[in-house]
Amino acid sequence: MPKVWRRLLLVALVAVAVFAGFSIYADVSKLGDRLAHLAPGAVVAALLLALGNYVIRFWRWELYLRAVGVEAPRKTSLQVFVAGFAMSVTPGKLGELVKAVLLREAAGAPVERTAPVVVAERVTDLVALVILGIVGVAAYGVARSMVVAAAVVTGAGLAVLSSRRLAGGVIALVARIPRVGRIAPRLYDAYRHMGALVRPRPLAWATALGIAAWLCECIGFAVICRGFPGADVPLGLATLIYAATTVAGALSFLPGGLLVTEASMTLLLVEWAHGLDRPAAVAATIVTRLCTLWFAVILGIVAFAALRRDKPAAAAALAPER
Repeated sequence: MPKVWRRLLLVALVAVAVFAGFSIYADVSKLGDRLAHLAPGAVVAALLLALGNYVIRFWRWELYLRAVGVEAPRKTSLQVFVAGFAMSVTPGKLGELVKAVLLREAAGAPVERTAPVVVAERVTDLVALVILGIVGVAAYGVARSMVVAAAVVTGAGLAVLSSRRLAGGVIALVARIPRVGRIAPRLYDAYRHMGALVRPRPLAWATALGIAAWLCECIGFAVICRGFPGADVPLGLATLIYAATTVAGALSFLPGGLLVTEASMTLLLVEWAHGLDRPAAVAATIVTRLCTLWFAVILGIVAFAALRRDKPAAAAALAPER
């Protein structure tokens, strides 16, 4: 089994342990009762909204590829894009950089051009979620410190990427690190393409698409919460909670934001949502994570299998260790 898949299995087992821990926290019998009364249509709607998120982000992916001068067959591009979802449970989703390698093997696209696209995706996702969080804080005043901290960290990262001098300084520091320093020339080349993606105009339209994409999942979260009898969770509050906890999980650099996202989402629901007791809040959190994070991982595994069938050479990027 390739090392990357072993790690994915390990993270899945950790997620099971996290969910089990939250089940005990909520009282297993009460949790089962809340899940039994969840409207099935809410789950279906959340899954469809998650698909809407992926469609919008794929559109952005295609626009990004054109911006860096990469052309790939639409089917191959889609398979690579979705295959990257399997790496959603890596720290900060950095594992999605495998998309650059897969696209090189499947379509001959230079990694120096496509790796910046993956980084730009993550940056604009964070910016979009922070904006959604800021709007929510302005309306509800909840999770203010969490959103402010995320905004500061995201803003600092964006400032580095947008400034040739700052980015050059960071790469120069990397160049001094033994063994790692040899990749500095590639980093300079990659940053040259990154610069075209973080200019005001591309940053604006990519962030707008990111807001639309993540708003789909925020709505899905609200639908799931309202799927429990007696629950009253306004869309604005649901958007704030989902955006803030997703960013917190991403910036924690834990695989998939495990534990950080679940814990903060549950606590905010218990404290601020009306009609959701602790077992219902845990149930809403677990179902949401299954319909977003783990649904994406499953789609990613299926897409990689399809890519391996259609483009066998691409599978070599994740070849088993000898």
